[in-house]
Amino acid sequence: MPQTSGNSLALNDPQWGRGSGSGGDDGDRDRDEGRRNRPQGGGPPDLDELWRDLNRRLNGLFGKRRGGAGGGQGAGGGGGGGGFRPDARGAGFGVAAVLAVAGLIWLGSGAYIVQEGQVAVVTTFGRYSETTLPGFRLRLPWPVQSHEIVDVLSVRTLEIGGRGRADRLKEALMLTDDENIVDLQFTVQYRIKEDPTGARDFVFNNRRPTDAVGQVAESVMREVVGSQSMDQVLYESRQEIADSVRSQMQEILDRYGTGIRVLQVAIQNAQPPEQVQAAFDDAVKATQDRERLINEGQAYANDIIPRARGTAARLMQEAEGYRTRVVQTAEGDASRFRQVATEYAKAPQVTRERMYLETMQQIFANTSKVMIDSKASNPLLFLPFDKLLQQSAGEAATIRPPATLPGEPAPAEPKSGAGARGRETR
Repeated sequence: MPQTSGNSLALNDPQWGRGSGSGGDDGDRDRDEGRRNRPQGGGPPDLDELWRDLNRRLNGLFGKRRGGAGGGQGAGGGGGGGGFRPDARGAGFGVAAVLAVAGLIWLGSGAYIVQEGQVAVVTTFGRYSETTLPGFRLRLPWPVQSHEIVDVLSVRTLEIGGRGRADRLKEALMLTDDENIVDLQFTVQYRIKEDPTGARDFVFNNRRPTDAVGQVAESVMREVVGSQSMDQVLYESRQEIADSVRSQMQEILDRYGTGIRVLQVAIQNAQPPEQVQAAFDDAVKATQDRERLINEGQAYANDIIPRARGTAARLMQEAEGYRTRVVQTAEGDASRFRQVATEYAKAPQVTRERMYLETMQQIFANTSKVMIDSKASNPLLFLPFDKLLQQSAGEAATIRPPATLPGEPAPAEPKSGAGARGRETR
């Protein structure tokens, strides 16, 4: 074989990769030839040599190289010539190794991990098999068995009639019992039931769970709102409506076997439609004014009526007392007169004198008196008229006549002493 210079590459060698012509090329000889053709000075390895080494290893795995008898046939092969004779044992070993690796990979695909708060629904040829809890789990590889991870801990929220949606009015506008339209926006919070049947029902009985929950929520809300008045929906019974919707939604979802548990229904906003908002505000203001006037009238009535009833009760009691006093006074006067008449019939003179003295006693008890000794020898009489007038004014201020009721006759004035005396001397 011709030798190449130290600066030439093995690729320039015309005999590179060909047989020697005297015998078959073995691996050691090729390696020696590669080392001789390697450039001097520690340069990079020859790429052709690396490729030839790789082919040689693969051929050694699946078969043995067969040495050529003549160098011409090797030269005609165009690099590494010489045919290969298949080795059944080596080929079988290689196929078995590849199948073993593929089998291990296939068996390893049956291992999976279920995170906390999740469950896995395992199916065998598409049929439900079991529900596995969190942890490291094993199953038969696909296509025998497969699994689907289901999150049962997260709370999912669905908004009905929310802003910014093209079909918002179609969902939000609802008719009340008093034939009014309300714009209702509410949210539904739900999650998958934690029991094994919940995850199974959620996977197998629902094609689109979110759409199912939304349709059930809208249907139940329309039914509940349709049985309430507009004032109840807007102001009075919002919490009661939400609770009723939640319970009815749960009944329907359980009947359908969806595996969903409704946690809460919250009414976010309830108002009249925007087209009639101004008119509704005017109606609300008029209603508030009416309620205010009714409350003011009721307050005035609550103030006047009790006072009128109290005044009437007081007048009735005073009239009853006046009647009782007049009747008892008349009865007492009549009884006294009968007693006096009886005593007068027994002793007229004594009775007349006693009556005269009692009458004079009453008269002098209420008048100012000045005692004059007419038998005294002093001819000059001094009367303190100023003291007498002051004393009479003080007595008149301290002794006041009793107040009379409306319509009550004034008490009779005492008759003068002359009249009394005239009646006694009759």
